[in-house]
Amino acid sequence: MKILLLTAYYFPEQAASSYLANNIREAICDKGHTIDLYTPIPTRGVSKEVREEYKKKRVEFLYNRKLIVNRFSMFNEGKNALIRAFRYTACMIMHFYYGVKAKDIDLIYLASTPPIQGILGGVLKKIKKVPFVYNLQDIFPDSLAGTGLAKKGGMLWKIGRVIENFTYRNADKIIVISEDFKKNIMAKGVPEGKIEVVYNWVDENAVKDVKREDNKLFDKYNLDRSKFYITYSGNIGLTQNMDMLLSIAKELETEEPNIQFVLIGEGAYKKNVEEIIKKDNIQNVKLLPFQPYEDISHVFSLGNVGLVISKPGVGANSVPSKTWSILSASRPVIANFDENELKSIVADNNCGIFTKAGDRKAFKDSILKLYNSPETCETMGRNGRKFIMENLTREIGTSKYVKVIEEVIKVNKK
Repeated sequence: MKILLLTAYYFPEQAASSYLANNIREAICDKGHTIDLYTPIPTRGVSKEVREEYKKKRVEFLYNRKLIVNRFSMFNEGKNALIRAFRYTACMIMHFYYGVKAKDIDLIYLASTPPIQGILGGVLKKIKKVPFVYNLQDIFPDSLAGTGLAKKGGMLWKIGRVIENFTYRNADKIIVISEDFKKNIMAKGVPEGKIEVVYNWVDENAVKDVKREDNKLFDKYNLDRSKFYITYSGNIGLTQNMDMLLSIAKELETEEPNIQFVLIGEGAYKKNVEEIIKKDNIQNVKLLPFQPYEDISHVFSLGNVGLVISKPGVGANSVPSKTWSILSASRPVIANFDENELKSIVADNNCGIFTKAGDRKAFKDSILKLYNSPETCETMGRNGRKFIMENLTREIGTSKYVKVIEEVIKVNKK
């Protein structure tokens, strides 16, 4: 079986959840299927030298030649939102061109970033007369409304709903990452039989506990091993409520000087965070860049506690993948998030503390509670790892994706 995969980013470009897509591709290839992948020459987070190097690598064969990576030219995306949107559109045109040219395709598999991918999948399905599987990691335009970039009922919202309806109508199967996602799109008219719930997972062998004395990041960044660390790893963007986090850190600087915060990642709001830290002279917050994936265990083992945080109204339907990495590293999670499945998962498994998004007092109190109870931290950390091993391993997650893809192809060929 041959699967067409069109993606706006690919290695060596990195994002917090890149491992999910990599795991899926590897699992598909391990089952003997071929993936024909088309992607631009890398731009995001890579040096000019790396970009030049990959201009010479137009075709790569990976996973015993089962993954064929085809790269095409594309301009740098930059940080301007309009330029990025234009680049997404340009990528879609190129993907359409290569998708039409692709031969002997049995299935089109696309993810929801960017959301216009759904249009591409629906159109190519009609042209190629093959099934289309859509991996819904982000519900658009709901996510725009959550961030304040669009108003419900506004023009951008209406355009988003048209795109959304077209995508759902044309997809043969929609893989969603939570029961809340499923309820959301069913309320929009998607038949239940078209939806498969597959929670994002963590590679339990790649993300595990690294004892503090063995964690190289402490030496690399000159961190005091005797301190109590609260860590955040992921996108430092407009929706992560960094203002609230920094204000709490500022208060704790004098109240509990042993508590330190480490923020690991990149994003549109990182420069603002740097400016706030400098302006308010916050000494207990350290910013680190994204670390190589091979150091992911060190990243999620760095803190005594890991954070999942967002502004109110942003995460109503999502459970961030970083949650599973925190738990897999045997660390408790403190969530300041919209009430959804995450709340019950944390409570039912006693693997952290859930607080409502924007509830400043509860969030601060949860930090102090775990700081003052090392035994609770350790117990919750063990419980989190147990939950991962029983429910959200790489094998469990990827096998579900492969099964959905194989079944859709089989039904289509009857």
